[in-house]
Amino acid sequence: MNLPTPAIVPERGAQRLPRLALLMFCAAYVLPGLFGRDPWRNADLTAFGYMASMALGHAPWWQPAIAGLPAEGGLLPYWIGALAIKALPFLDPALAARLPFGLALVGVLVLVWYSCFHLARTDAAQPVAFAFGGEAHAIDYARALADGALLALVASLGLLLLGHETTPELMQLLACTLFLYGLAAAPYRALKSRAAVLLALPVLAASGAPAVALALGLGGALLSRQSSFDAVRRLLPWVLTATVLSALSAWAFKGWAWRIGFDSYLQEPLRGFSLLAWFCWPAWPLALWTLWRWRRHWQHRHVSVPLLGVAVPLATALLMNASDRALLLALPALAVLASFALPTLRRGVAAAMDWFAVFFFSAGALFIWIYYAAMQLGWPAKALANVRKLAQGFEPSFHPLALAVALLGTVAWLGLVRWRTARHQHALWKSLVLPAGGVALVWLLGLSLWLPVLDYARSNRPLVERVRVHLPAQPDCLAAPGQPLSLLAALEFQGGWTLEARQPLTSTRCSYALLQSELQATPQIPAGWSLVGTARRPTDRTQQYLVLRRAD
Repeated sequence: MNLPTPAIVPERGAQRLPRLALLMFCAAYVLPGLFGRDPWRNADLTAFGYMASMALGHAPWWQPAIAGLPAEGGLLPYWIGALAIKALPFLDPALAARLPFGLALVGVLVLVWYSCFHLARTDAAQPVAFAFGGEAHAIDYARALADGALLALVASLGLLLLGHETTPELMQLLACTLFLYGLAAAPYRALKSRAAVLLALPVLAASGAPAVALALGLGGALLSRQSSFDAVRRLLPWVLTATVLSALSAWAFKGWAWRIGFDSYLQEPLRGFSLLAWFCWPAWPLALWTLWRWRRHWQHRHVSVPLLGVAVPLATALLMNASDRALLLALPALAVLASFALPTLRRGVAAAMDWFAVFFFSAGALFIWIYYAAMQLGWPAKALANVRKLAQGFEPSFHPLALAVALLGTVAWLGLVRWRTARHQHALWKSLVLPAGGVALVWLLGLSLWLPVLDYARSNRPLVERVRVHLPAQPDCLAAPGQPLSLLAALEFQGGWTLEARQPLTSTRCSYALLQSELQATPQIPAGWSLVGTARRPTDRTQQYLVLRRAD
């Protein structure tokens, strides 16, 4: 019998994920790391430095700069963070800048759900109708797949760290997901889809990804022109207008820059494949299965629309030395594409995914708890010795709220494992519950139990405090030529010092300077300067910083 689609789904398979459980998933994923930490190096701290430079009046809004070094690319994300700092003066500037980006991550999750929901409603995506009834209803089926798409995105390892940073890539991710929603919702939500594409592409270009915006716009125009839906064909002029606006936006924001490079492949020929293998797990094998099982349906929008959203960022990432930040933009569409594998997934594959998730994430959670016990109780002694070796100078502290949250998360994980393994479940999204729950659990435990030590190791504040010991209370300025932007941002906004990074030491007017040196090498002191002291990051085993004073 020739089936119109490969999806055979009974009515009981279209159960939707309970909304309270779905909200708890999202909260456990979004909230940890939002509070109680400094910006982390490198990109997170650099982006915050640009935002703070405008909000605190150190640089003009049209040209944010760190220590006088201007930002490159789209300025829109920096403006959003700076406006948040200005609008919330009662909050720590780092937290204030982080809040709109946390909301952007929430927006990505919501838009992925609705994108998959609208794509799954189309007739070509619906399951086979049974001869005597009993197949899944269209809306219930679409909701179940949308739940699966959201779980696939939460389970994606690549989104875990990059999705919680305060960087332009998160605004690019939101814009790509908004464009995906605009194409997906076009047959059912004409006004919303037009507004979505009209906003998405200019925002994407203004956030530093104009080439991706143009490629998505041209691909979206082609799909709209060839669509069998009248409402989608009427979207064509709006997509073309958005594409033109994205080009103008990139020109106005000076976002055009040559970023293509292949030099990393010379050292690691398989760099792109290794990045894809872990960064897009577990969505990529499911997406490939979707393309195979739905191979006769590639022309239908439930495959072609997310395929466009994957292909453009994937090509961009490969052309940019296998950039993980470019590949990040493919994850929402990849999650949607992966969800359509769920109705065709074999039981043995689903069981393998479940048991892998149970063992892998349970082991990860146990590892976190063991090291937390070592930091608080001194046992196991070897684990505590490892912490002290890797983060020299760190002193553990006890936070009851963090412990309570971690205990609740662990209990929830045990309950989820019992629910999934106790008896056979029929819901389409069942195979992604444990991978998504495991990622959320490890992130929750890591950013609650380990947050103090992670913040100590990942931020530049300990280095700033060690440098402060060797400087007077109010130095006129600190010269730091050739230093990374993340360090300059920390020195300027956490140290509170005036920096000079554009001039060499021979031309600087500053009385003090900071230079980088190999830890094992003999420090080379420039002529006219004397060594005051040295400082290094607690986790750095190869580099140190020389604090210099101009010789009298």
